[in-house]
Amino acid sequence: MSNDQSPNVPAERDRREAVREKAQQVKAKQTRWRIVRRSLLGVGAVAVIAVAAVGVSFALNSREARSQALPDAATDDGFVITNASQVADPLADQTVDGSAATTSAQATPPGDAPAPTAEATPEPTGTAAPVDIRVYVDYMSAEAREFQSANASQLSKWVGDKAATLTYYPVAMLTSKSNGTKYSLRAAGAAACVATHSSDRFFAFNHELLTNQPAVDSDGYSDQQLADMAQGAGVSDIGTVRDCIEDETYTAWAKAATDRAIKGLPGTKGQALTATPTVLVNGTEYVGNMDDAKEFAQFVLTVDSNAYYSTATPTPSTTPSTTPAG
Repeated sequence: MSNDQSPNVPAERDRREAVREKAQQVKAKQTRWRIVRRSLLGVGAVAVIAVAAVGVSFALNSREARSQALPDAATDDGFVITNASQVADPLADQTVDGSAATTSAQATPPGDAPAPTAEATPEPTGTAAPVDIRVYVDYMSAEAREFQSANASQLSKWVGDKAATLTYYPVAMLTSKSNGTKYSLRAAGAAACVATHSSDRFFAFNHELLTNQPAVDSDGYSDQQLADMAQGAGVSDIGTVRDCIEDETYTAWAKAATDRAIKGLPGTKGQALTATPTVLVNGTEYVGNMDDAKEFAQFVLTVDSNAYYSTATPTPSTTPSTTPAG
């Protein structure tokens, strides 16, 4: 009986092969995981880039849309006043310069000479073609504020009587005078928002911006405050107007309109905008005192020579003609 003393070579070889195979499986699994991880990182990076690209594209498209937005209500970059009744009505018992007018109800003591009546400022009656009044305003211009404060009442009356057409042109000449906030530009854009979405309240909002304007070299009002002022002026659809103002939809238009005005004013013989306010009456520039309503009214009378005006001067009595003796 023989005794087999040979080593168990096949068993040892199988064990080594099993270990090697296991190691290869682990390595393959690790390789697959690395590939999956790299793929996931790649997909994530692509997703991040895609989201960023969409965000950038949206921002660029929004900016481009704002830069191309034009206020439909504008005519040659101006807004015609259709309703000027929102500002305080002219005082019926005062002349244009604010002095008290004598009425027929004031009694004259017997035996005394009639009290002198204050001279009333002539004004358009609307019996002729309306006077064309155009006003270029920067909402940070002190002189523009003076003109509006002094003349708002009589401008309102003339428009209401159809004796004048009134157009305002918001411009941004003082954009650099607001500590980097570009207030003049934003205010002009806000005015365009109101004119576009609530035109009947434009005169009231324009009046508010001018008469309550911030000081030069201040930050001015924020977009939210401008929207609040529009709401205070009684605009309709305040949601749309507020979005328009706070999105600065028409600021690019306001800048372009200012640039166009600096190059030349429509309806003039090459005249360019050099300062605000610039006030044109039938195409002729008013160069008088901006805070003197009576002087401006007289200028209107002088320019519009074809219109008929009413005055407080009594009509001269007609002297009867004498018949020659026969």
